[in-house]
This record gives sequence, structure tokens and C-alpha cells, in this order.
Amino acid sequence: MSRVTLLSLQVLVAVVGIVLWQVLSTVPVFGKILLPPFFFSNPADVFSQIVKWFSTGVIWKHLGITLVESVLAFVIGSVGGALVGFWFARQPRVAAVFDPYIKMVNALPRVVLAPIFALWLGLGIWSKVALGVTLVFFIVFFNVYQGVKEVSRTVLDNGRMLGMSEGQLTRHVYFPSALSWMFSSLHTSVGFAVVGAVVGEYLGSAAGLGYLIQQAEGIFDVAGVFAGMFVLSAFVILIDFGVTLVERRLLVWRPTVEGPR
Repeated sequence: MSRVTLLSLQVLVAVVGIVLWQVLSTVPVFGKILLPPFFFSNPADVFSQIVKWFSTGVIWKHLGITLVESVLAFVIGSVGGALVGFWFARQPRVAAVFDPYIKMVNALPRVVLAPIFALWLGLGIWSKVALGVTLVFFIVFFNVYQGVKEVSRTVLDNGRMLGMSEGQLTRHVYFPSALSWMFSSLHTSVGFAVVGAVVGEYLGSAAGLGYLIQQAEGIFDVAGVFAGMFVLSAFVILIDFGVTLVERRLLVWRPTVEGPR
């Protein structure tokens, strides 16, 4: 499937979904509107709200704050998860000792941690960053850990037969293996970094996309809630696109897998 065809199909799915939403929320079917506007709004009102936010400039401040929080959470969580995952994979005894504690902390509901971070770090950006880090860290950690553990024994044995030191094995064997797994997790982590920031803003802040959504929800402005979610979705797609560009740059050595035609 060509890139143009794929993009066309993706746009078609979005268009069909929006048209169905508009029709079902405005046109009566058998005398009844299936999606009452009070609960579901409609695409025209949502689009109008988004245009209003951008035309008046209200959205830029909130987008900037959420972007800073999300990027910090993404970078700190990813780097921390990659380093700790790599270390644990290379030190089985350390991994065995900390294994129950890692699982215990990972099992904690992150929403429960949000008020604690707000208490410790205040209502500024760092409580939101901390919440995002807890979401990103474990995704990257488990993927990098598994990536290093999945290194082919044959490749390692061949490297040692050629006289490679542990440092060279780390650079040329372990690191490339972990890198593939890490980028696989980063695409998921992008969304979780933004979720952490927005949930933190939703629970307590004076700015950000989460704050906008919370304010709209408080006055039963369903169009505002959906507008915030659409802006948030586009926001995540743009960040994920940036991760894809970095991935292509660092993984140029990886063979391209042909998709179904």
C-alpha cells in the first residue's frame, strides 16, 4: 500500500466518523435524535470552539504549558527507564533483588499519586511532570529490559569469539537491540506523558489543556470538552511524529518490513 493511499484511507475514516456524528446529532431518525447535542455536542460546534480558541489566542498559553510538562515527563521518564532497564538487564542479581519492588510500584494507580505529588511539589508544573514520569518510566523500562534480555546468544558468542570487549558488546550488540525495543515503547509513552500532564492539570492547576477541559466540564460546555480532546489528540500526533523522525534517523540500519499490499 502506497503512502498516499494509506493517508487517503486514514482521512476517509476521520471524515466518515465526523459526518456520522454531525448527522446523528442534528438530524432526527424516526422522530428522535440519536446523539442529543447536550450530551454529545456536534462537530460544527466543536470546530467553532477550536477556531475561537486559536483566533483569540486563548489556547496558546495552555498549549505551551502542557507541552513543557509533557516533554519534560517524556524525556525524564524515557531516559530514566532506558538507563535503569539497561542496568537491570546487565545485572541479573540487582534485577532479582528489586523485582518485587518494581512490580509493586508499577501496580500503584497513578491517579492516586497525583494528589501526593501536588502536596510534595505544589500545583506548578513539576507535580504534573512527576505524574507523567511515573507513566512513561515503566513502559520504557520493561521494553528496554526485555530488549537487552532478548539479544541473540549466537550474536553474543560470535562477538566474543572475535575478541569484542564488554564495552564493545554493549555498544554494538546490546545497545542496538535495546534501541529497537525502546523506540517501540516511546510511541506509546508519548500519549502517556501527555495524559500524565493533562490529568495533573485536571486535578489541580490554573492553566493547561487539562484546565481548559475541566473548566468546560464544570459549566456543562460539552463542545468545549470535545474541543479540548481534539486539540489534545492533534497535540499527541505531532509529538509522536517527532519521535518517528528521530527513530528513522537512529535506526537507519534496520531493514524495512513490507506491509500487506
